[in-house]
Amino acid sequence: MRLLRIGRMRQLPLKPRVAITLGDPSGIGPEIARRAAADSRVVDACEPVLYAPPPHLTFAPGVLSAEAGRSAYDTIVRAVEDAQRGVVDAIATAPINKEAFQCAGFPWRGHTDLLAHLTGAPHVAMMFYSDALRVVLATVHVALADVPRALTRASLEATITLTARELPRFGVAAPRIAVAGLNPHAGEHGLFGREEETVIAPAVRLCRDGGVDVSGPYPGDTVFVRACRGEFDVVVACYHDQGLIPVKLMAFGQAVNVTLGLPIVRTSVDHGTAFDIAGKGVANPESMIAAVLLAAKLARSRRSA
Repeated sequence: MRLLRIGRMRQLPLKPRVAITLGDPSGIGPEIARRAAADSRVVDACEPVLYAPPPHLTFAPGVLSAEAGRSAYDTIVRAVEDAQRGVVDAIATAPINKEAFQCAGFPWRGHTDLLAHLTGAPHVAMMFYSDALRVVLATVHVALADVPRALTRASLEATITLTARELPRFGVAAPRIAVAGLNPHAGEHGLFGREEETVIAPAVRLCRDGGVDVSGPYPGDTVFVRACRGEFDVVVACYHDQGLIPVKLMAFGQAVNVTLGLPIVRTSVDHGTAFDIAGKGVANPESMIAAVLLAAKLARSRRSA
């Protein structure tokens, strides 16, 4: 922990330094990042440090471009390098545009796989955290038709194990994990699909045998209701929209995207670049503020661990 010496007075811990990346410079990221950095709640909790493109570069609001994608990438790389060197204690990222990344020739589909690449993390997972509901995604940016192939027993076991290991950082000492089924009614004993029997249930059993408090698969149309009522601490969803629809219904603008499994702290917003309102000064910064506050909290938790 870094300390501030004031003569013979007691030593006071410095606030954590949180890097705030501006995301795609043609989206709402620059606006919400700057507003978050100036917010009194953020300033009270941490020392925000903005990571922006060089000032000589200009980008038109709402315009997709390879240049904007490349600039967003460069900013993320600088923030990650500084986090790895201890220059900053955590990173909170404004949204990037996946199509701009593709235009720039990058193979990554979003922050999650890029951050895993930059840090050498062997297995990461995307969690959306809110007071109302916590959801971890077993697959992320995968076409719906490809989800059954991407959802393997080994990958699901790794995600469940990672979730159990990481949740104590968020104040959940012994997390109760529920796993959603892939098919309607969790397959109805094979009537609507067999992934529950061949992939999900075996992964749940293996993790439970290893001491993890995990159960399922449960039907996706009821498991999130049960979690919101307090029966579970977190739900592992099989695919992107299965998990994000309930989170955004319950806590849009307050949920925070957290990458589990990284050697650094990284949080982000629960929304995209919103090109349609970029540059108009109307973007809501609350999710960005929530992301920075959670990053500061996790950074403080790491210091005291």
